[in-house]
Amino acid sequence: MFPLQRGRRLRTSEAIRTIVRETTLSPSDFIFPMFITEGENYKSEIPSMPGIYRRSIDLTVEEVKEVFALGIRAVNIYVKVDESLKDNTGKEAWNPNGLMQRAIKAIKAACPEMIVMPDVALDPYSIYGHDGIIENLPAGRQGGDIANDATNEALVKMAVSHAQAGADFVAPSDMMDGRVLRLRQGLDAAGYSNVGIMSYSAKYASAFYGPFRDALDSAPKDNKSNTEPVEVPKDKKTYQMDYANRIEAIKEALMDVEEGADMVMVKPGIAYLDIVREVKNAVNVPVTVFHVSGEYAMIKAASERGWLDHDKIMMEQLMCIKRAGASLISTYFAKEAAVLLNI
Repeated sequence: MFPLQRGRRLRTSEAIRTIVRETTLSPSDFIFPMFITEGENYKSEIPSMPGIYRRSIDLTVEEVKEVFALGIRAVNIYVKVDESLKDNTGKEAWNPNGLMQRAIKAIKAACPEMIVMPDVALDPYSIYGHDGIIENLPAGRQGGDIANDATNEALVKMAVSHAQAGADFVAPSDMMDGRVLRLRQGLDAAGYSNVGIMSYSAKYASAFYGPFRDALDSAPKDNKSNTEPVEVPKDKKTYQMDYANRIEAIKEALMDVEEGADMVMVKPGIAYLDIVREVKNAVNVPVTVFHVSGEYAMIKAASERGWLDHDKIMMEQLMCIKRAGASLISTYFAKEAAVLLNI
């Protein structure tokens, strides 16, 4: 009670503020998302994500070494595949000589201690840009839909191929019902019981993903040249979560843990910190948060115009995500933040 208790005593100097700080950040708190494309000695900046590039495997390996030296210990990897390899089955996703599989092998060969977490979803391989296989709905219902169980079977093949290539975790971002259980069963049956699952458990149907979809050309789309009589859903709202919902996120996370998830994820980040805390309070596994492309792009755009201090806003947002309950943060700011933390 005032005047015996004065909160400002613990804010008097930076030294005092440091020793009583409740939340801290370290480079090992970060996962760095990386985009990979075909070619050699090739990189191309993503216009809506300044400072983030699609890189060929050889340059990806060099960047992995750089971020490892900064103290970052995990990478999410995503591939941009050639249009000629896309179809409605996603079969290129489990090609043992595919871009993702070759990238995993190269990263693990060059930097064995880096934790590699490849994305598991069909959208980079789909002519429709959806996370699963499109099927026509039964007679009397309009449009097409994602074939949940058939997609799960495809995801199992994909995840096993990632494990065979050397992945440490698989990261299903598709939001199909029951896919964590099927992945766990499939990995175990193939002899990969030590390969973990970081599940995108509460992935919302968010407009914050726009720059990411530019990076991989994975936005939902019609394929006019395709001869299959399939009507394509215009968005991903039948499988990604409604951003008005809170309790549903807790349910999804608990179900994924019961099905065998080793980590669960909330995506996006800053606008969903209430969900992060709710999930953290509900589960007994690490909670990862994806600080997504749109959140990254907004800070970059505002700072370029002089409206915000880039580094201060970046570090504040990352600290707030950690404070809300994140064990790990997948963020495009990982390298920049790690540099500042290492000073």
